[in-house]
Amino acid sequence: MTFNAVLDGLKSYEAGKPIELVVREYGIAPEAVVKLASNENPKGCSPKVLQAIKEEASRASLYPDDSMYELKEGLAKRFNVSSNQVIIGAGSDQVISFALHAKANPSKGVVMAGVTFAMYEIYGRQTGASIYKTPSATHDLNELRELLKTHEGEIGVLFLCLPNNPLGECLDSEDVIEFINEVDSDILVVVDGAYQEYASFKDSKKALQVDSLVDKFPNVLYLGTFSKAYGLGGMRCGYGIAQPRLISTLHKLRPPFNITTLSLRAGVEALRDEQFVNDCLKENFEQMKRYEEEANRLGFDFIQSYTNFITLQFPQSKKASQIAQTLLEQGIIVRDLSAYGMNALRVTIGTQKQNDRFFEAFKRAYN
Repeated sequence: MTFNAVLDGLKSYEAGKPIELVVREYGIAPEAVVKLASNENPKGCSPKVLQAIKEEASRASLYPDDSMYELKEGLAKRFNVSSNQVIIGAGSDQVISFALHAKANPSKGVVMAGVTFAMYEIYGRQTGASIYKTPSATHDLNELRELLKTHEGEIGVLFLCLPNNPLGECLDSEDVIEFINEVDSDILVVVDGAYQEYASFKDSKKALQVDSLVDKFPNVLYLGTFSKAYGLGGMRCGYGIAQPRLISTLHKLRPPFNITTLSLRAGVEALRDEQFVNDCLKENFEQMKRYEEEANRLGFDFIQSYTNFITLQFPQSKKASQIAQTLLEQGIIVRDLSAYGMNALRVTIGTQKQNDRFFEAFKRAYN
């Protein structure tokens, strides 16, 4: 059997190791495993959301409201836009797929930072598009400008991950607006704000005003998710915000009932509990300081993070892959970035107790 040629050599996305796998391979009790690899909210989701999911469970046999009216209205209010400017996806990565299938093709390529969310490239290659990355790992606007100039007329989609996953850095919003002003209006600019709640909490200069952003630029699609700050990774609920014409076009690619009845209810309730999210953001950055202090104490680098994770960069004498393996054998799951050509680990910021476990294990792994 033959398959579409664009699938030749296309790599699958590699998710973080699940707790169940570590339990099976290393014989560690489930309660002793600490997962700090997938940037989930270590506090879980709001208790109010959990209660709402339980109440909605009796409706699991019913298809969800495909208009997604209540969730769209909640997001419209949250971002001061109209509900016809919102599209819902099974995670924001599904909306990424919609965007690429709308604009990328064998004659229209995709531009992104040197190291960024892997699904941009994977979905892009599925369309047959060429992928263009900056030489630098982190976002460099001058390098992006050069790529756009070099491939003028050949680009369909440009990705800006703000803050960037898997590294954690974030551009100032003023610089982003200035840059987008220069981009050809026929290029779809996808601004991925999966971690924007964290960035805007830490530094107002990083905060994107979504309503003014999409109002100013008809070619901008803003992405958000309930998987990170809201603690709903398992519900697979994300969204895109743009001008109505762009959103209506993306809806042509959306399958019916693409998120669940429970996911819809969870998203609606999550938006209502702002205090829970703010408490999580505050604790996240308090605990992140411990990682920064440990890096300074031991003399290795880290990338200033505006997310719920931190990238630790090691000298060549210390191999990140070996450190990750030693941590894994102690029941601590982190993300090894060796596949990105970096001698680094990405570590989700856990609870105080989880971070205590990490540092205890890290002493043995690093020495």
